Amino acid sequence: METFFIRAAQLILSLSILVVLHELGHFGFSRLFKVRVDKFYVFFNPKRSLIRAKKINGKWQVKFFAPNVPPNERIKLDADGNPMMDGKHHVMEQVPLSELPEGDWRRYPESTEWGIGWLPLGGYCKIAGMVDESMDTTQLAQEPQPWEFRTQSVWKRFWIISGGVIVNFLLALVIYAAILFTWGRSYLPLENLKYGLNFSQTMIDAGFRDGDKIIDIDGRVPVQLGDAVEMILIDKAEVVKVERNGTPINIELPTDLTQKVLASQKAAISYRMPFVIDTVISGSLAAKANLRVGDSLVAINDKQINMQQEVVRELADMKGQNISLDYYRDGILYRAKMKLGEDGKLGVGWKNYFKIEREEYGFLEAIPAGIKMGVDRLVGYVKQFKLVFTKEGAKSIGSFGALGQLFPPTWDWLSFWEMTALISLILAFMNFLPIPGLDGGYIMFLIYEMITRRKPSDRFMEVAQMVGMGLLMLLFVYAIGNDIFRAFK
Repeated sequence: METFFIRAAQLILSLSILVVLHELGHFGFSRLFKVRVDKFYVFFNPKRSLIRAKKINGKWQVKFFAPNVPPNERIKLDADGNPMMDGKHHVMEQVPLSELPEGDWRRYPESTEWGIGWLPLGGYCKIAGMVDESMDTTQLAQEPQPWEFRTQSVWKRFWIISGGVIVNFLLALVIYAAILFTWGRSYLPLENLKYGLNFSQTMIDAGFRDGDKIIDIDGRVPVQLGDAVEMILIDKAEVVKVERNGTPINIELPTDLTQKVLASQKAAISYRMPFVIDTVISGSLAAKANLRVGDSLVAINDKQINMQQEVVRELADMKGQNISLDYYRDGILYRAKMKLGEDGKLGVGWKNYFKIEREEYGFLEAIPAGIKMGVDRLVGYVKQFKLVFTKEGAKSIGSFGALGQLFPPTWDWLSFWEMTALISLILAFMNFLPIPGLDGGYIMFLIYEMITRRKPSDRFMEVAQMVGMGLLMLLFVYAIGNDIFRAFK
């Protein structure tokens, strides 16, 4: 449970930072072009808000845990004082500002309402005169005003809409540069893996063997494990040359390997390292058996086995059973006996056995290196995104549960900022997709307007917005369903 809350806290903090800065991108360009912003909220605020504030006549008014300000609208009456109808719905009109009470926040639309909602699933920036998720049709039914989004030139509207995506992309580059300047770059080259690599059963069926060392992939030499995985599964390599027991071997890969790996839901390739204990969790099975940091496991029930993944698999197969562990400590062979729990785990962490390469960056060096890192990460994500449109790739779609799993179970600032930068790139790309309801949907219609010199009607934009939001809601429900399915699988 503690791990859940740590991951949840990291996710909420990360998304809060990204959402605020994304919406500030829209806000900044809006104010630059003298467009009013009605509301700016961190988190959503159905019915009421934790905090809301507004500057009125030069003074800030702040309300806590207060109901939301109602829309500035009322039912429109005909000449006889009867409510006007549009089909089954009342025709609404804005209440003249002069008729609103002096302390009513709606009387001062030139000032932005700032707030914090209670539902931590995002946030929003409501721009005057814009068809958005608020579906404020009453405002749009009024005569267009010079301070509204809809009266601006197409180029100004383009920058207002693009502001969020631009900020998310630039933010990721800044974070990557800051990471390189602060922590440098650490990585484990494939050439340092003395014992080769471990492969999932799917990869073994394709021709790999545990202990293989990758030499090249379609003539390209991968530097790190991530490079190899991307080349094989994303770029769909055809031939991988490996070294097996000192002999070079070419492995011709099946065309459906990527789909099989996705279907297996197992890591395709992992480091092959001896099982040397690095940490022992207090009160764990290992602690009770007097296992210590530095102990090297070499056998389970007299079966010679000493590699991390092999030990983990063997323990998982023997959960709930009595076992004996043989291990070396200071060159002396010892044996421990114990009964495994139902999780098949000892309660230890293992040592990174190989040399980690580290590169340091000065301030000026970190800037171009951070830009390159951000661009490379974005290109890699875009290449992976095409898998979403495959049968097995669609099953991997997730929502907040999947995002939360990206963060480590303990709070680590380096990992936090790395994940925040990656999610910022993901938000930038996803928001750029040409789907109504997303920034990319607006940009698609703006490009249409630039080419045809015809602006889509407000009614068309309202319908497109509703259709887009409906599609996004269905996708969100599907993603949550995948999260729930994986949690109980």
